[in-house]
Amino acid sequence: MTPLLHWLRRFNFIERARLERELWDAFERAEPIEQLVEQCEPGFRKEVWSTTALRIRKIERMMRDKPAPPAQDP
Repeated sequence: MTPLLHWLRRFNFIERARLERELWDAFERAEPIEQLVEQCEPGFRKEVWSTTALRIRKIERMMRDKPAPPAQDP
């Protein structure tokens, strides 16, 4: 693999992680993430946010359906 190709793949990974974190932060602030995705311009951000929104909602459903852990005594 050429050094340039390696660098581009690494940059893409870092940029994807940064964009995913942006959407997770919006979710944690209780912002409407689907609306954010819809308002996004077509391109890399929209691609990343679309897949991340699906994963967020899947995790949210899994956590909602899971029973709460028992309380621990201090």
